[in-house]
Amino acid sequence: MSLETVNASLAIPALPFDIEFLPQATCLVGGAVRDAFLGRKGNYLDLDFVVPENSIEIAKQIACHYNGGFVVLDQARQIARVVFPQATLDFALQEGNCLETDLKRRDFTINAIAYDVRQQKIIDPLGGIRDLERKIIRMVSPENLRDDPLRLLRGYRQAAQLDFKIEPETRKTIQSLAGLLSKIAAERVQTELNYLLACSLGNTWLKSAWEDGLIELWFNQVDADTIAELEAVEETGSFLTATYPGFGAPRTRSASKTSGSLRDRCHQWLALAKLATLVSSNIPTAEFELERLKYSRSHIRAVLGTIKHLHHLQTLTDEMSLPEQYFFFLEVKKIFPIIAVKAIAKGIPKSIIVPLVERYLNPSDPVAYPKSVVTGNDLIRELQIKPSPAIGKLLTEIQIAYIEGKISNSHEALQFAKQLIIDN
Repeated sequence: MSLETVNASLAIPALPFDIEFLPQATCLVGGAVRDAFLGRKGNYLDLDFVVPENSIEIAKQIACHYNGGFVVLDQARQIARVVFPQATLDFALQEGNCLETDLKRRDFTINAIAYDVRQQKIIDPLGGIRDLERKIIRMVSPENLRDDPLRLLRGYRQAAQLDFKIEPETRKTIQSLAGLLSKIAAERVQTELNYLLACSLGNTWLKSAWEDGLIELWFNQVDADTIAELEAVEETGSFLTATYPGFGAPRTRSASKTSGSLRDRCHQWLALAKLATLVSSNIPTAEFELERLKYSRSHIRAVLGTIKHLHHLQTLTDEMSLPEQYFFFLEVKKIFPIIAVKAIAKGIPKSIIVPLVERYLNPSDPVAYPKSVVTGNDLIRELQIKPSPAIGKLLTEIQIAYIEGKISNSHEALQFAKQLIIDN
């Protein structure tokens, strides 16, 4: 991409505020400049500015004038954030006596390109543009990686997102510093892992990260078979979404067709299936690994539930009976797509899993999405029985009889329940 095109992409009209708020020598840096060269555009602006002075005050003025959100991210380093509906703007005080000193403290050359906002010119003292053209991720210096070891894993994440290669000397340095990643806050590591798990090229770079000693720090049971299974999970996910459009999206009757991006939801269940591949197959150990990385309780429950039900599915030699399927769906609920993709990737026969997939995809299916034929109050009122735990057992028996076709309406359900009471 030409500099003229980059200048147009980063032109002032795209900014959600007036340039007059910015002092001379203010520069846009980081991902926004890199992505402009690569022609990558998003609907949401995420911009990082380096200013020579008064970074927090400038951010506060812009937030107040345009009614944006404002927060100080790092008082010591003078970093503040302004949030608009269409953009997030970070303002940081320039490190060192000049912009070049600031850029030399960054992680990779492709992220050390600056754009002078007022003069509309590119500043590239480290050859970042050349590396963008060659699709290479090159460190600025070993010291910069050592200063913030999260950058070790971030290199693999950016390689996956951009479809770049890591320059050999940089990768060798990362290998030598891999142990330092254990000193980084778990939440930050989780964020980078999540990017790799969700990215279409993530498996390739997860394998490289494992080979280079970055994954075993958090998942010490990962081996070559685990890495191969990640690819099987990816292939199975592609098969299921191609064969069954909409697989992975919520299938409840009340789910809104417009609630969230289908692609995002698919990425989430596939990423969780990959996460369930990386963790130990031993549930207590897996729980420890996920808690150590500060995953949310909902994500932990999803992964542990997947492991639990996968153990059960691996014992099957034939399709589950209707009652077994009914109880299975009662337990798995929203995590079914994760279980299904993991099961097929593990080699469990499709003849067992595909019927379950087809039920899951049909919101009217009485096994996967049971409807109450009668309620507990109906039983109490019509059969003149007292409230007790037996009511719940009766309702379960009625539901199984309904999915097996033994009854078809509330009248038959009541007669069925009455006979059960008599027989017992």
